[in-house]
Amino acid sequence: MAEGNGGSGSGAAAGVRVGAESSEPKRASLRAMPHEECVEGIRSALKNPTVRFLRERMEKAGCQVWPRLIQAATCSSAGGYASGHGIKVCCNHMAFQDQITQVLIHELIHAYDDCVAKNLDWKNCAHHACSEIRANHLSGDCHYKRELLRGFMKIRGHEQDCVKRRAQMSLKNNPYCSETAAKDAIEAVWDICYNDTRPFDRAP
Repeated sequence: MAEGNGGSGSGAAAGVRVGAESSEPKRASLRAMPHEECVEGIRSALKNPTVRFLRERMEKAGCQVWPRLIQAATCSSAGGYASGHGIKVCCNHMAFQDQITQVLIHELIHAYDDCVAKNLDWKNCAHHACSEIRANHLSGDCHYKRELLRGFMKIRGHEQDCVKRRAQMSLKNNPYCSETAAKDAIEAVWDICYNDTRPFDRAP
């Protein structure tokens, strides 16, 4: 998820939400992680090789993101990024360490885009679609095993279908993008943004 706020870089109106969950909604049968355990989970996730790689590339690009980029919070979605405000990991939607790590990787890609891309505007459906395509593709959110756990059994072409589906879910929460505009934006930027693997040499 990415959120546009009145901070630097996004140009979005203050408090306007322009994204959706970066991971699956919490299931009723799963125990929500206590706040203290969630904070420890964030500390542990910061040691993850992919998280460390993204942090290093952001620092190398001159992004002023640490040490207050990431916050543990109680909120309505699994996590989010807001320009000028950083990343929220919503502890009430976390049940496992892997969920925290995935949220961080996904949102760090949004943060990287927000810092490195020139004139990124979260109100622009094409801009938002591009970052969602990249975040879902490069974070591993659409790995085959994750899709199986979500109940999606398709084998051939599952990853690209998943990226498009999850990008569409995120754009549905952007008040500046109608459903038709969101679909058109995803298709328009697909080839460029799906194949843009920065800061990785190739998709992990």
